[in-house]
Amino acid sequence: MSHVIEMLNIRKEFPGIVANDDITLQVEQGEIHAILGENGAGKSTLMSILFGLYRADRGTIKVKGKEVHITNPNDANDLGIGMVHQHFKLVQNFTVTENIILGKESGFILDRRSAAKKIKTLSEQYGLNIDPNSIISDITVGMQQRVEILKMLYRDAEILIFDEPTAVLTPQEIDELMQIMRNLVKEGKSIILITHKLDEIKAVATRCTIIRRGKFIGVVDVSKTTQAEMASMMVGRQVNFKVKKRPAQPKENVLHIEHLNVLNSKKVLGIKDFSLEVRSGEIVGIAGVDGNGQTELVEAITGLRPVVSGNIHINSTDITNANIRQRNEAGLGHIPEDRQKRGLVMTFPISSNMVIKEYYRKPFSKKGLLNDELIRKHAQEICEAFDVRSGEGIDSAAGKLSGGNQQKAIVGREMMLEPNLLIAVQPTRGLDVGAIEYIHRRLVEHRDAGHAVLLVSFELDEIFNLSDRIAVMNSGQLIDIVKTTETNEEEIGLMMTGVKIREVSNEDTI
Repeated sequence: MSHVIEMLNIRKEFPGIVANDDITLQVEQGEIHAILGENGAGKSTLMSILFGLYRADRGTIKVKGKEVHITNPNDANDLGIGMVHQHFKLVQNFTVTENIILGKESGFILDRRSAAKKIKTLSEQYGLNIDPNSIISDITVGMQQRVEILKMLYRDAEILIFDEPTAVLTPQEIDELMQIMRNLVKEGKSIILITHKLDEIKAVATRCTIIRRGKFIGVVDVSKTTQAEMASMMVGRQVNFKVKKRPAQPKENVLHIEHLNVLNSKKVLGIKDFSLEVRSGEIVGIAGVDGNGQTELVEAITGLRPVVSGNIHINSTDITNANIRQRNEAGLGHIPEDRQKRGLVMTFPISSNMVIKEYYRKPFSKKGLLNDELIRKHAQEICEAFDVRSGEGIDSAAGKLSGGNQQKAIVGREMMLEPNLLIAVQPTRGLDVGAIEYIHRRLVEHRDAGHAVLLVSFELDEIFNLSDRIAVMNSGQLIDIVKTTETNEEEIGLMMTGVKIREVSNEDTI
């Protein structure tokens, strides 16, 4: 097969770090070629060079055998290269059609009707099922991603780059995206897939280029290589996919929720008469299909959404109507679902973000004056402990971190506070297998130190790997709560549809 893309001996340096060190990538016509590497390994930098967002310091790029110079995304588009970024670049109050034609307008009059017709045809051709007239803010994250794909197709892209495309998708949306990728390849497109998820690589990719800390490690035939072998090449050591933990030794109640009712964004009850207790020394996992009240529950506990009725206690403190600071001081830690909207101030330095919940306390401030030296030292300790990689150091903006490094920074900040109750929502979203292994181990250590963990995850493997008990939600209600050792994924999956299999015993609920 001929190569549609060749990136030969690419080098890219940033102050204090070599992001790409003599990397070669060769993509064949009509294949799905995966790029695998740890957070901060240089994957997104390499693709940003191909898409014209960065310029390589050294190396050669060829498209269909011809050497090219890509200085900006317009050059990439002209060469038939499109990119779906990890964080979408859509205008929320525009329609699907308006977003797709943005930047491709011609003449003084916009012909939205013919553009919408072309978009509908493309949507049907590739099985995307997108309404051209929908407003972006009204459609799901998965549908927004399809709009980004349509944007590439509308511009006649032949080489499609997907940067961590499943990081914000539900399991069903992931399956649908995998099928869309297969459809794209059948139609003659070539795909470069950046992902940390080895099962996704096994599901759709033909070959995989592996890089580690900016260096090229090798190319493997996916069908002939195990997930364990790829993981080992990626992190440079053997990876344990299942966390080692001893049986839980739960003690007193830390989180006590009683008859909770909470409205959702549509002003109807998103949480209905919900009661739950989480004890010190245990991890309770919340299992459920996305959109069944998990967001409303977490926001009610963390103070981001008001409570209609019922009450919430942390230890003996009633936090039902407490403000955010009062909840934090009661011992609440929160790894949020949306790391950019809820977890970090993207324009603030990394160092400031690491003390954003305790900057007003000693030793970080005294009489209203911040101790910058101690703040920077504390941030550096978190970054080293949780392997947060920033090319420009802790004084650079949090927004300059890759998605995975943003996640590790938040997890590090929250866990270093040693909260009595840690609410971890999708804690390993966007992380590589090595980082997932580390975060899982730290969550278990937090449990073993006598703290409580409420884990919300749409990954059933993660729920079963970490949880001591599993609470199943459907339509904002608690369907059941069971011990992990006494159930299985099939049973939990059935409960997630709203079927109650067994009566809740006193032993399970206390």
